[in-house]
Amino acid sequence: MREVEMGDMELESEAQRQLAVLRRGAAEIVAEEGLAAKIRTSLKTGKPLRVKLGADPSAPDLHLGHAVVLDKLRQFQQLGHQVVFIIGDYTARIGDPSGRSKTRPPLTGEQIDANAKTYFEQVYRILDPQKTEVRYNGEWLSKLSFEEIIRLASRFTIQQILERDDFAKRYHGQVPIFFHEFFYPLMQAYDSVAVRADVELGGTDQKFNFLLARELQEQSGQEAQVAFMMPILPGLDGVQKMSKSLGNYIGIAENPVDMYGKCMSIPDGLMEQYFTLLTGLPETDVAGMVHGIASGTVHPMVAKKRLAYLVTERFHGAEQAVIAQSNFEKIFSGRASTASGDIAYEDADLPAAYIGNTDVGVVDLLFALGEVPSKSEARRLIQQGGIEVNGERVSDIGFRVRLDHSPVRMRVGKKRFLAVKF
Repeated sequence: MREVEMGDMELESEAQRQLAVLRRGAAEIVAEEGLAAKIRTSLKTGKPLRVKLGADPSAPDLHLGHAVVLDKLRQFQQLGHQVVFIIGDYTARIGDPSGRSKTRPPLTGEQIDANAKTYFEQVYRILDPQKTEVRYNGEWLSKLSFEEIIRLASRFTIQQILERDDFAKRYHGQVPIFFHEFFYPLMQAYDSVAVRADVELGGTDQKFNFLLARELQEQSGQEAQVAFMMPILPGLDGVQKMSKSLGNYIGIAENPVDMYGKCMSIPDGLMEQYFTLLTGLPETDVAGMVHGIASGTVHPMVAKKRLAYLVTERFHGAEQAVIAQSNFEKIFSGRASTASGDIAYEDADLPAAYIGNTDVGVVDLLFALGEVPSKSEARRLIQQGGIEVNGERVSDIGFRVRLDHSPVRMRVGKKRFLAVKF
């Protein structure tokens, strides 16, 4: 009896450990108690959970927004569970309307095949290919008869589908919704039935689809999957979600210099989220860094360099991360002075770095570059005539530096000179 009790205690301890790992960064889990129960059952039976991720090959390149979800899948793998990666070759013919204000153009078979080929080279930078079951939903969706599709559609009402936020907005805004778009959430839900998913992973914009899948599984005699939702990662502009079409993305296959430079361009307010979702830095360290920035004991530039290094190291290794950091520091800290005190700028052909806006206040720029310990110090220097931009003394603390002309030549104080390329 004692051995059984110890076994139960160890099982519960392991279940709680797994939950603690998986909770990190999660936006919502429906339902968390259901996930706990599934983990306990998995530990008792030795049967791994089937954790589903569906991806329509709508574009060939993956970015750090995709990496947020893929990282959580990797955690499930490391905990001993089975990842089921579904390529939506069939659903891509409709196009996911989630979050869309208009109908998404369907892809041709040739486009789908071409995009799918590039997916796995990038996906396997994160997932273990030996622990990833790859399926194409054309395997089962293409075999449904028209009668079966009608029966599937009969299980849900138009009112239910119109509860979805994007459909509701388009309906009330009198923006066309084509009938075939209503089938997308049904097809995604059927994927969960076909692979008998225990957990489905994705962004918060997929919640409606995930909950519909839970309902369809129960109607089909299966236990409902857990809907596991990760936050939508904001892009470099700090406002809209990371997207290649919006140009505010960091690709996971980008060269290390560009990856590092783009990471350095994110708004300061996003650092905590990026550290939590994209690095393995312990949560206590992240909290300490955030507190340090708020209290002034940690400069945002220092924290951001650490973030850029960790992200670049993850995808390219330590050696390339060191090189990328060195290149960045050369770009943003290119200083020189002559014996006579005249300004001498570095005008070498340096790699490009990136920022998220078209122009920036000079106070914010000086602080972001780490040239001043505080924004109040930047204002003091301006008021004392200690700042020049492209040879012109700056007297207005609201002065904005245009970022579409580079290098931007700056003097900070009497002896610090910068030639900054954007």
